[in-house]
Amino acid sequence: MIDFSPLHGLAGGLLIGLGAVTMMAGIGRIAGICGIVVNAMFGLERPWRLAFLAGLPAGALLAGATGAADLADLGFPASVPATVAAGLLVGFGATVGSGCTSGHGVCGLARLSPRSIAATAVFMTTAALTVFVTRHLAG
Repeated sequence: MIDFSPLHGLAGGLLIGLGAVTMMAGIGRIAGICGIVVNAMFGLERPWRLAFLAGLPAGALLAGATGAADLADLGFPASVPATVAAGLLVGFGATVGSGCTSGHGVCGLARLSPRSIAATAVFMTTAALTVFVTRHLAG
């Protein structure tokens, strides 16, 4: 179990919110990771999308380099095939749901979008049920 740290969570949430607001104010785009990835693959407005995606691991590396995070403690609790399958399922769900947790959950909720409120409720319910099943009913 990872130690609970509300200050790190608060700081991370504030930075995510600041990034989403900056992106919306700066270029008028929603910071939905799945949409950014898909459109970067197909070459739509590629430079800013690639810069955004490069910043995701760069932030983690910066946190590790400054001592704000211990990257040696990171690991995957699932096998590589299970992780790949989960990633494909998330991508499929984001396509069907017209957005992902960052687009709907961060940006959509902030705009009080009814579609995003419904999507986020489905995401969170599914996540809670998945944790319950995997921790209490499986194996």
